Amino acid sequence: MNFNLIRDVFRAVFDIILPRRERRVRTERRTLGDIPLSPMPHDLLGTRITTLMNYQEPAVEDLVQSLKYDRSSHAAKLAAGLLADYLREELSFAKTFSARAILLMPVPLHKSRFRERGFNQAEVVLRTLPEEFRDGSLASVATDVLVRTRATKPQARLPRSERLSNVAGAFAVPDANLVRDAHVFLIDDVTTTGATLANAATPLRRAGAKVTLLALARA
Repeated sequence: MNFNLIRDVFRAVFDIILPRRERRVRTERRTLGDIPLSPMPHDLLGTRITTLMNYQEPAVEDLVQSLKYDRSSHAAKLAAGLLADYLREELSFAKTFSARAILLMPVPLHKSRFRERGFNQAEVVLRTLPEEFRDGSLASVATDVLVRTRATKPQARLPRSERLSNVAGAFAVPDANLVRDAHVFLIDDVTTTGATLANAATPLRRAGAKVTLLALARA
């Protein structure tokens, strides 16, 4: 039985009934080699954030929007592949110089936003990473350790001057024992000012974790 043929037939039927957005169609035709990587660090209030891609690149914009709004599994696989390529060397380096447990952690959504969207795109990417990033060989994925304690306005709709205050104090670590002495790689999908990542890192550091901040793309 030709499963690829069956899959293509079902996809064609669904595309007629519920046409996929053009950005998703473009993304699902792409491979890892089609997505331009340009890792770049920048600082916000003394906090270092590394971004892996430039959102202004059309292929990156398609990828992020397909992941965030279309729940494309192919977009998640591409994002996980790109993240794994970057993290593999970073985590190996970290393990060489420290015995800390390494935790990969998505920036959490507030429970009301999660109910509305149905998923956390950063968490989906982390759960799509190769097994060694999830089973403790290189790292473990940790969810529900960092929580968002209050709903905030979408950062993209706010002027830069309001983004820091919008997310200030919006995160907490209910059980510090879960992250104490760990090295947390805190990961978001897109960052503009870095305000969300910087504020989300604060309770992790207060709980005794070393924190590295990453975003898939910079807007």
